[in-house]
Amino acid sequence: MNAAPKEKPRRLSDIVASIDGSTEFTVGKLIDMFGERAFGALMFIFAIPNVVPLPPGTSAVLGLPLVFLTFQLMLGRQTIWLPESVRRRPISGHFADVFKTKASPFLNRFERVLKPRFGVAVSSNLAERVIGIVTFVLAVILFLPIPLVNMLPGAAIACLALGLAERDGIAVLVGYAMAAATGLLLFAVSAALYAGAKAFITSLFGM
Repeated sequence: MNAAPKEKPRRLSDIVASIDGSTEFTVGKLIDMFGERAFGALMFIFAIPNVVPLPPGTSAVLGLPLVFLTFQLMLGRQTIWLPESVRRRPISGHFADVFKTKASPFLNRFERVLKPRFGVAVSSNLAERVIGIVTFVLAVILFLPIPLVNMLPGAAIACLALGLAERDGIAVLVGYAMAAATGLLLFAVSAALYAGAKAFITSLFGM
């Protein structure tokens, strides 16, 4: 007797499209809808706004939830833990509908190239923990008030998050490359700030 074919997991865009803002909607319900891909989905949601220029301080607001999520992923948790009071927090119908309208076509574009492949980079507990470590460091960088470096780590987290959610090891490797570029950028910015501060002090005090 042949085994029944395994049902293909729903795409993230399909899950987002199924959100109904006219019904009671909470943070916990949103997490439960994404199921085992909740880590990747929520990391993407909080990371992707950083890819565009944002008002000062916004990256810190978005970075804090990312620190919380990636820390749990780094520890090897398979489900997201939130205080019950946070899980019960309602999400307005207007926000749910706007999010669905904006996010669904955006995810659709990414999903045209994403597919399960190169599983060694994403499909084991160790691989997920490595993603957690890298994204945790990137989330801390986003949270800190460091000028000019929020876009690249935001893009790296978004790429790693989609790779995790869709089990696409190639997307994960691209995310790692972006993370390495973030390290180089952070080093360059830090060196420039240090050189500028040193030159200012030298000119001010004649040292």
